[in-house]
Parts: sequence; structure tokens; C-alpha cells
Amino acid sequence: MGLTFLEGPLRYDPSIDKTARLGHCGNDMIRSTANLVMANFSAAFATTAKLARKRAALVGMAAIAAASAHGETIKAHYSLSLIGLSIGHASAAGVIEPHNYRVDISMKTSGLASLVNDTRGVATAAGAFSRNGPAPASYASTSSNRYETRTVRMALAGNAARAVHVDPTPWDQAIRVPVTDGNKSHIIDPVSALIMSVPASDPLTGPSACNRRIPVFDGVTRFDVDLSYVETRNVETRGYSGPVSVCVARYTPIAGHRPDSVSTRYMAENGDMNVWLAPLPTAHVVVPYRIAVRTSAGMLVIEAAEFELGRRQSAEQ
Repeated sequence: MGLTFLEGPLRYDPSIDKTARLGHCGNDMIRSTANLVMANFSAAFATTAKLARKRAALVGMAAIAAASAHGETIKAHYSLSLIGLSIGHASAAGVIEPHNYRVDISMKTSGLASLVNDTRGVATAAGAFSRNGPAPASYASTSSNRYETRTVRMALAGNAARAVHVDPTPWDQAIRVPVTDGNKSHIIDPVSALIMSVPASDPLTGPSACNRRIPVFDGVTRFDVDLSYVETRNVETRGYSGPVSVCVARYTPIAGHRPDSVSTRYMAENGDMNVWLAPLPTAHVVVPYRIAVRTSAGMLVIEAAEFELGRRQSAEQ
């Protein structure tokens, strides 16, 4: 989570034995999945195209008005499982205030997954709310495994990436679909993409929670995530008991990916992905409670084991 998962830091090495290569491929798929997690886990501030920009104006004003003089906090711990077996854990902590937000995320594989490929990462994003909607200002992530460590840093303004630093650059950069300046505009970073604003006049559960397109740029790849409402369920875990909106998710690669990538094609054709969104009433936003994605190795599930919401007085008071 918060990592460049899709064709991220993992590099194919023919010298790796068969077992390691199988684990390597499985990790690639998990990383591809986690891009969807990032685009739905903290907040969907992003909007795209004409209709999305009009919606964003309403969303931004609604978030400011609804939050009033208070901010809302979230502290969540998530379990990661593949075909029912624990493979790791993730955590998220965020503060959403009337005019600003910050979200921090971390993830680490464990158990058998760490024996094959010990993967971990951290990411953070911060920004402001404007009349045109959420506006990320900064994004940074560091991801590592036994083969490589990658750091990504972005400075953003006006929902566009103004400066991007990736170290090291992908080894296969030359054969990836080029990322144009246009691809870096009207976007959201993958951490900010986890807090999804809902207009003040709309309920926090139901179609208004789900139906949206999230245009994500993680410093390397540009992709869209489309969410569509399915149903409302009730859940219970430590710190939270209440409704969640169940959304179907679809992934569309735009740029920065390899056109011959098996994992990218698999995710683009994947019709078995869903996200459950829980409401944060004070800030009038929704955030991911559970994410399930079919991978070539089985169903990957990321679900809240602890989900605590809080309220804090704005620093302006």
C-alpha cells in the first residue's frame, strides 16, 4: 500500500531458481492489486474530465462546510491474505481537517510470503481542500524487497504532478508506454486517492459513495480506477460497527506500463474486484474498509482488523 506496485521494483532475473521466480510473479500480482488498494484506501479526491471537475467543485465546498471547525482522524490496521492464508499487514493513519489533510500508510509481508520475497513499504501524502476539490501538494513512497529499494517523490499543484523523482528508474523504462505531460494532469496520487469525498447533500452510503472514476499517477504509472455501487452491508470490527458501501472496481492502464505485461493485462481484464467503503461522518468522506481482488494465485483480501474514527479540534480554533 502506498507503493509503486504495478510492475514496480521487482525485476526479472533469470538466475533466480524456479521457486523464487514463482514467488516473484506472485508478488508482482500482489503489487498490481495494491495499486487498486491505494486508489481506494485513503481518499478519492481526484476527478477527471469535464463532469468530474464539476463534481469536484461541489465536493470540495461540501467537505469544508461539513467538517466545520473540526477535523476527523482515522487509525486503521489491515490484514492481508491470499487464498485465506495470512501474507502480511498494513496500517493507515490520517487527519482530515476543514482545509487540509495528511495520510500515512505502511505495509509489510509476513509468514510464507516473506520467505519468498520480503516486501515492505511506507507512503505519505498531504494536501489542501480548495473550492475545486482536494488538491494534493506532496507524495512520497519507499518500497523494498530482497532485490531492490525504490523511492518516489512528487510535488503536486492544481491536481497535476509538477516535479517527479524516481530512484532508481524502472529497468525497462525504454519499453514502457510513455507518460506524457497530459498524463500528469488532472490526477491524484495513490495515497490521496484513498479519501473519497461525498457531496454534503448526498448520503455517505449507497451509489453516491461508490460511483466515481479515480485518475491515479504514482510517479511511474498512470491508471484509472472506476467504482460502481453494488449494495450496502453492515460490518463489525474493533473500533467500528456500521454500514459499508460495496463497490465493484475496474482497472484501466493509461501510461507507464509495459504493453506486453501479463500482470497489467490480467488486471485490466479482471472482473472480480470489489471495495467496501466506510463513512467518516464529520469530514463527509468514505475510506476503504475491505478490498478483494482476484489474482492469478487466488483471491487477495485486505480487510480492516481495527478501524477507529476520531474527532479533533481544528488548529484554527
